[in-house]
Amino acid sequence: MKKFRKVLDGLTTSSPGGSIGSPSGGSAAGTPTATPTPKEIEIQETLVSENFQLCKTVRHGFPYQPTALAFDPVQKILAIGSRTGGVRILGRPGVDCYCQHESGAAVLQLQFLINEGALVTACADDTLHLWNLRQRRPAVLHSLKFNRERITFCHLPFQSKWLYVGTERGNTHIVNIESFILSGYVIMWNKAIELSTKTHPGPVVHLSDSPKDEGKLLIGFESGTIVQWDLRLKKADFRIYYDEAIHSVSWHHEGKQFMCSHSDGSLSIWNLRNTTKPFQVTFPHGKIQKDGRKESCKPILKVEYKTSRNSEPFVIFSGGLSYDKAGRRPTLTIMHGKAITVLEMDYPIVEFMALCETPYNNEVQEPYAVVVLLEKDLIVVDLTQSNFPVFENPYPMDIHESPVTCTAYFADCPPDIIPILYSIGVKHKKTGYSQKEWPVGGGTWTLGSHTYPEIIITGHADGSIKFWDASAITLQMLYKLKTSKAFLKPKPSEGRAADLVEDDPFAIQMVSWCPQSRIFCVVGISAHIILYRFSKYEANTQIVSLEVRLRCEAEDVISPSENENNPCFTESGSHSPQPHHHQHAASPGSGTTEGNKDSNPCLKVKDRMVRVPPGYQAELVIQLLWADGEPPQQITSLDVNSAYGLLAFGNCNGLAVVDYLQKTILLCMSTLDLYGAADPYQRLTRSPRRNRQSTSEFCMRGLSNLYSDSKKRIRTSYQSLTELSDNQQSIDTDRSKSPTSDHVNGHCTSPTSQSCSTGKPRVPMGPEGPRLTRRGPGRPPFRKAQSAACMEISLPVSHTEAAATESRENSFSRSRSSSVSSIDRDTKEAVTTLQFGESYARKSDTLPTPCLWVGTSLGMVLLIPMSIPTDHEERMEEPVTIGPSGTVLMLKGSVLRISFLDCMGALIQSPYEVWRDLNAHEDPDRMRRRKLVHISPSSSQHTCGEGHLAVVCSEKQAKVFLMPSQSCLFVHNITESSFVLRADVVSVCNSVCLACFCANGHVMTLSLPSLRPLLDVNYLPLADMRIARTFCFTHGGQALYLSSPTEIQRITYSQEMCDNLQEMLGELFTPIETPEAQNRGFLKGFFGGNSHNFDREELFGEAAAGKGSRSLAQHIPGQAGMEGMKVAACGVVGDLARARIALDERGQRLGELEERTALMMTSAETFSKHAHEVMLKCKDKKWYQL
Repeated sequence: MKKFRKVLDGLTTSSPGGSIGSPSGGSAAGTPTATPTPKEIEIQETLVSENFQLCKTVRHGFPYQPTALAFDPVQKILAIGSRTGGVRILGRPGVDCYCQHESGAAVLQLQFLINEGALVTACADDTLHLWNLRQRRPAVLHSLKFNRERITFCHLPFQSKWLYVGTERGNTHIVNIESFILSGYVIMWNKAIELSTKTHPGPVVHLSDSPKDEGKLLIGFESGTIVQWDLRLKKADFRIYYDEAIHSVSWHHEGKQFMCSHSDGSLSIWNLRNTTKPFQVTFPHGKIQKDGRKESCKPILKVEYKTSRNSEPFVIFSGGLSYDKAGRRPTLTIMHGKAITVLEMDYPIVEFMALCETPYNNEVQEPYAVVVLLEKDLIVVDLTQSNFPVFENPYPMDIHESPVTCTAYFADCPPDIIPILYSIGVKHKKTGYSQKEWPVGGGTWTLGSHTYPEIIITGHADGSIKFWDASAITLQMLYKLKTSKAFLKPKPSEGRAADLVEDDPFAIQMVSWCPQSRIFCVVGISAHIILYRFSKYEANTQIVSLEVRLRCEAEDVISPSENENNPCFTESGSHSPQPHHHQHAASPGSGTTEGNKDSNPCLKVKDRMVRVPPGYQAELVIQLLWADGEPPQQITSLDVNSAYGLLAFGNCNGLAVVDYLQKTILLCMSTLDLYGAADPYQRLTRSPRRNRQSTSEFCMRGLSNLYSDSKKRIRTSYQSLTELSDNQQSIDTDRSKSPTSDHVNGHCTSPTSQSCSTGKPRVPMGPEGPRLTRRGPGRPPFRKAQSAACMEISLPVSHTEAAATESRENSFSRSRSSSVSSIDRDTKEAVTTLQFGESYARKSDTLPTPCLWVGTSLGMVLLIPMSIPTDHEERMEEPVTIGPSGTVLMLKGSVLRISFLDCMGALIQSPYEVWRDLNAHEDPDRMRRRKLVHISPSSSQHTCGEGHLAVVCSEKQAKVFLMPSQSCLFVHNITESSFVLRADVVSVCNSVCLACFCANGHVMTLSLPSLRPLLDVNYLPLADMRIARTFCFTHGGQALYLSSPTEIQRITYSQEMCDNLQEMLGELFTPIETPEAQNRGFLKGFFGGNSHNFDREELFGEAAAGKGSRSLAQHIPGQAGMEGMKVAACGVVGDLARARIALDERGQRLGELEERTALMMTSAETFSKHAHEVMLKCKDKKWYQL
């Protein structure tokens, strides 16, 4: 039991968290009150450092930049390799595993040890790795690094332990899979080709053993040379020299002929009876032109030749289209008999593979599906139906359907929210899929006992919102919402105005969701907010539009005429609402010129009745208006409270509060006006505004490679989330221009950031004092959110240069003074966080009242009390009074998060309205009544008395205040060298803590309320902007971030979840009996070759071939050998596997015993022979003659 004894008289005593005697801990203003009697607060903190451990849990989405594909036809699991060294292994839904090579080298090829629970990967750093899949988290068992040759192709025959490795020099090496040691048997390129050949055949592009005889290896060289090598006789059976380069080779299952794909778009079939010329050459997509010549075609990159018992063979290939048909999408062609089907793909084809019934290459293949790996998608085509439908993909491979721009994570949601979202979302699913079961069904997965409802929300560049069921470490899309349907489509206009229309004007910047009331708000890139209500019924509705002119500049001299037309300037203490309600405003893309854009929003809301389907239905749209020829600043903070019926938002100009029940604007003030007389800074008065100069080039910097260069100049901040290149250099270059302006998660993360209204680098001050150069009217309407919530502070030149230098070295590090006491120049204070709740706005308050806590980029926290009618009818008619209280709390750095605890240390949930369906048909009167749930700070604190704790976290420090005395109980400086990007108060292990993610990659947790450090892990030392802008914490010790433009990585910082993770993950390997080979019959066995008498061990083993060159390849042992892999299985899987291994070992021991017995018999015969010779020699001799 820890006792915190504090005197509630406004004075702060010392604490273990650091020095708290600073006056900044208390209130800067407020009515003095009589000193209350001391109260004793007893809070038992149960969290200790042993409760925390950081580890990755699961990765969702499509593998970023895929390069390779493999399939185990017995285990029915699929593996995908990527350019960044990652390997995704997929089975039935729930079986999804991610592995990462430590080197980060691209994966060139994947080879399953079929039905053995192992995988071989060949990487671009010329290293082979053997992965053990018999454990829930695969690990590398062996690695083999080639030093002098580059790996180009690998082939592992079924049920063989010898891997063929082709190299760039044209040589073929052989590796023992069990020991991962190179064999001394090498097929040199100069031995494979004829001695008379004068040119090098090129790299090995194909290796395969003949279905007719395993002792024959077919080697394909890039130049067009094909050699069948007799492994026993160590010579070539035949050599084929073709004019066109070879890309792939595929055997007929009988082993009598094979098919090649070539660079000229042709397919050639070769018969082993006559290899002097091809049996057939076809150009599937090459038509004969009028002059008699064939069209030139693109290369056929891969072909598969698969036979079917009851129909014609399948010939499946990618590429081969005519060059003349420009603009054609990538295609997969399926030739089945005389029918040719061309399947157009949305993205380029990386790899494809036919799935067959049998793993044996000398049996009728019977293909039933083909897996096609595209650059940004994975599809499976059903070959059993004539129209070749695709299977419905059960994996969340479409996260990046539109680039992800923001994320939100909600754990422990109401149990009814997931089924109802799914029931509505399933109605809009696509149809036409194959009715057969998803063919990749390997592995096992069961719903663990430690599961609870979780939802992930992703916002996208096209304005769409996706709700995902994230329960039990899986991911399934529930519901999709398109926010663009609330607006009219922007019309392109002529001239320069056409360039100003943003390609993605509906891109989502942030979301706010209340699962209990089902109120949902989104903030868009066009400075707009949409409020949605949930309904199970369709309805006819007209969207209400509110327009706000939040263009408040305290440094400008406002003339009377200007002030009349600017209703956003209100008296500091005014409690009366200031509505500014316009509808049907002209869109900036509707032919308006630069001069008459003022007082217009960026988008135009639909002004007619619309039929909306069940689900989330738009009720209110709030838009900021153009002013002075400039577009509105992006919104940086948002909070909505369903119990109050209020919505608050802010940007770098000020704050606005909207009553969404009465559809009126209650408050619209500049940040400076919120202080009133309590402003702690002395800000210099500005001279009248000078003529603006265009600095639009500064705000036109883009980061995305998704769009053409002509459009990059008007890209916005969300592009840093969607870039296809992880090259950080462009980000560093961009940020070095403004080293202290970093806008992350919609918050200005620096108290020394640049002004959003200027977007111009700071310049040294002249003798006249600070001067401000503004953009002209010709700048683009959307700018990077990186500067959306920022302000400008002039620093000494040397300081700025130092910060810029450090920014080039680390895109997230800053060199700046932590003091904000000298902010007296070009100050532009942004609203960075907002929080509604029951609190005490003044020290003299005795009862909690509805309040709005406002955090700013200067580290200020302002409290705004509100008076809200309690009666339902009065609430809908009487106005809500609101106005600043003068209470100011101070921290170092931009404020990121505000949360409330009761005096027992428990998290206080914000009041909310119980969800009601306004479109329900039954009992309309009952549905109109609002049912509110108020959780007052003093409702469960009879022993502690009145009051509550306020936890405020900035990018530099965290403080715990006791309300209403506003005493700072605890303070902790989180970081000095870096800054916090994301902070949340979360519940872990039936307690609460403060979780922080810093720009230097550290993940930290602090106890509450004492702010003791519990966890500090350097998790992401090379964090990039995408991770910084999408990282979010949630309850239960979980977090997520966008690890690539296409993947979501979930992590946990809870020791309890780390311990239960093995139970939650799926099993990749299940014991399945290998199917028996078909009986070939006497005649086929007699005339078909002696394929079963081929002993690779006899040829490739150390006894026959010797050891491989040590300088050629270096063996790197993993955690365990093959025995370790065999013992790794557990439970029933382990028992069956061990029984099988025991039988194999018994058979091996019997074989060894037989060999030893034969050696003993040979030795006995030799001894008998020698004894007989000695007896004959000594037969006639006397004893003394011996």
